[in-house]
Amino acid sequence: MGLKLAVVGGGSTYTPELVDGFAKRSDRVAVDEIALMDIDAERLEIVGGLAERMLRRQGWPGRLVCTNDRSAALDGADMVLIQLRVGGQQARFRDETLPRRFELIGQETVGAGGFAKALRTVPLVLEIAEETERRSAPDAWIVDFTNPVGIVTQALADAGRRSLGLCNVAIGFQRRFAKRFDVEPERVELEQVGLNHLTWIRAVRVDGIDRLPEILAADGPAIAADVGEPAERLLELGVIPSYYLRYYDETSLVIAEQAVHQTRAEEVMAIERELLELYRDPTLDTKPELLEHRGGAFYSEAAAQLIASLVDGRGDIQIVDVRNDGALPGLAADDVVEIPARIDRDGAHPLPQQPLPPALLDLVSRVKTYERLAVRAAVSGDRALARAALAANPVAGGAELAPRLLETILEWNRDWLPRFFRDT
Repeated sequence: MGLKLAVVGGGSTYTPELVDGFAKRSDRVAVDEIALMDIDAERLEIVGGLAERMLRRQGWPGRLVCTNDRSAALDGADMVLIQLRVGGQQARFRDETLPRRFELIGQETVGAGGFAKALRTVPLVLEIAEETERRSAPDAWIVDFTNPVGIVTQALADAGRRSLGLCNVAIGFQRRFAKRFDVEPERVELEQVGLNHLTWIRAVRVDGIDRLPEILAADGPAIAADVGEPAERLLELGVIPSYYLRYYDETSLVIAEQAVHQTRAEEVMAIERELLELYRDPTLDTKPELLEHRGGAFYSEAAAQLIASLVDGRGDIQIVDVRNDGALPGLAADDVVEIPARIDRDGAHPLPQQPLPPALLDLVSRVKTYERLAVRAAVSGDRALARAALAANPVAGGAELAPRLLETILEWNRDWLPRFFRDT
């Protein structure tokens, strides 16, 4: 008997990438039914049509269902994948442009923009999680890909939901280094630690031997360019930081760059329009190359690998967002962190890590304080908590700006934030 997999946000242009990954892993996880759920009927029809053709081309014998009925999608599901975007790309555009009015970084997961997205997203994801517990199979897993992954997964963990968060950054680096050393990806293990979108790779073990010093010596400048950090800093720290670290380290530079460049939301909207037009082609039954530019490299690999391990209990090590439980010193047991964990049928078991250097731990601690406050604000609709969250965010302008910034965020997102307008 195979699994039922429910994808909430199934009209995403990522979905063909996702179903492709599961079809290719039928040797590890048998899926009888995939339910794609989305509130946008037109997108769902287009994306679902391509997904169906891709699955049939690969000989997948299961049942694909496209529906706008969330309850029907969740009924009996063994795995629930959440990849939604509240407000669509237009809301993302606001997240990336509103902060610029305050001379702040405009980004969908970092700073004021990430906070706005968290306020919109957390209540809906928690609602879906509650319905999952009522309708889905006993011990169903929720896997969250929805940004900001760290905050959303923290909210799910705080609510006691059986859930994990997942990002494709780590698997992208793993595949890159596997190619560099001409080995199978399974032979490459990353020691990547921190919070989602605020991590550092401290070791790249190939067959158990750390090759990171060699990588930095040979490819340091190229990697530095990719992550937007000076090569000297990478060599000094001896690590590969997340691309998102530059928002904290090079704030003024990023703000200046954003002032003269198109937003990522505008780029993605253009790509999505083109992708959906390609998806309409009834003869297309493979992933179009353009999908790689959407930003989801190895997305299907990460998702399929995680769910396969949760099903067959292989016990392999993957980078996930999970409760810390003492693995990363200096953070609370119930803080959600992004670190290596051993995956089996019982879930993700975080592996003990060496402490972060004091300067990095200080940044991580400040961001985690912000994340915990953001969760509480999103759930409660408490404006005082929301102001405190913005004040705690290292790149949101501080306490003095927080009241005015919050009011602007709330007004721009009023339609999605009823909790903050109960008395108006």
